[in-house]
Amino acid sequence: MVRAPSNSSSRFPWMASAVWGWRLEASLGIVALILMKVVTVLGGFGVIVASGLLVLTSWQVPALRNDTARALKEASDRRRVMNALWRCQIVGRYGYAPRIERTANTSIGRRYLLAIPTGLHIAELESRAGELSAELRAREIRFVALPQSAGFVELVVVRKESFGREPIPSPLCQGWRFSLWSSIPLGVLEDGRTLSMQLAEHNLLVGGEPGSGKSVILSSIVAAAALDPSTTLTLFDGKQVELSVWKDVADEFVGPDLEHAAMVLERLQQTMDFRYQVLLALGRRKFEPDDPEGLHVVVLDELAFYLRGGKKETRDRFAESLRDLVSRGRAAGIIVIAATQKPSHEVVPTWIRDLFSYRIAMRCTSSDASDTILGQGWATRGCSAASIDPSMRGVGYVLAEGGLPMLFKAHYLADLELVELAAESMSIRGGQ
Repeated sequence: MVRAPSNSSSRFPWMASAVWGWRLEASLGIVALILMKVVTVLGGFGVIVASGLLVLTSWQVPALRNDTARALKEASDRRRVMNALWRCQIVGRYGYAPRIERTANTSIGRRYLLAIPTGLHIAELESRAGELSAELRAREIRFVALPQSAGFVELVVVRKESFGREPIPSPLCQGWRFSLWSSIPLGVLEDGRTLSMQLAEHNLLVGGEPGSGKSVILSSIVAAAALDPSTTLTLFDGKQVELSVWKDVADEFVGPDLEHAAMVLERLQQTMDFRYQVLLALGRRKFEPDDPEGLHVVVLDELAFYLRGGKKETRDRFAESLRDLVSRGRAAGIIVIAATQKPSHEVVPTWIRDLFSYRIAMRCTSSDASDTILGQGWATRGCSAASIDPSMRGVGYVLAEGGLPMLFKAHYLADLELVELAAESMSIRGGQ
């Protein structure tokens, strides 16, 4: 039996919670007492009948047996978490602990939807995460705020390592013809689900420290675009080597030349305006999958080089063209993918970040750098890329429009696979 908190006003809620937590076992106990009474009345014949019915039911209705066992296990798990909350005295103003609304298994442990009582808030819960983790003997405890309501939080109990140390091969390594209007497989989420991203009509911002796996994300996206023969590729590579394997596939490849980069972006603006004239003539608002023009993917690696280097006049031209493409290009079928290994407000100001509906933060050196990519405040709500183990390459947080950041591990494409995919892409595109 768990000792109730010392505050006498909280004893009744604790006792009520403890009794309610045993409701399933109590119900089964009552059923067992009734059966014992029936057996007593019927004598030896009743024992045979009851045993026969029990065996027959278990044999004929295995789902009932499995559901009962699962329900008993879940009830036990709920009590363990509730007891831990009481032991840590995580209670609200009137002595009530958070209430478990729903639970679900994950590949790393279990998650719980908690209704928060009056007097508790997410910041206080996060400050008690370490204490609760020790009480539950868990590897890690996370509290995740829900944007739908401040009255609910998600408690994630991590009992084993989120991702293995081995790289996860990409489905794209098969080299099949791909449609960029489909979802691109980018990695695996904590619960084992595949992370796929539909980039049509969306832009993506990627940030992370050197060696965090940022280039792995770009490789998957460029590979998917290259395997779609209807997609036009324009690549900007500040280091000139990260995307060089796709140089022959791309319609235009820009290296560490800011003047050239500004000119190419200005031409892309003209392309965007022409596409809008086509839409206007057709009486439509956006491009569709069956349009012959296809999607146009613009990938900018080393964004810091283009936004912070060179002459100020050229930088301003580049920045204004980039802002215009990101803000107006989606309906015209122009997708912008930007990446930086220096996620700071100087490199990624708010007016640029907020135009990207999809954002990925790989391992960052600080919570501020993580928030620069994901958005202000996510680090204090338990989603900080600075907390990612530096040895876990390819692990990061992904944020889709209007959602919560989710931890994932990116699919990996080896250098040889990239070379083979580039050659296959050239073949699919007719050797252009």
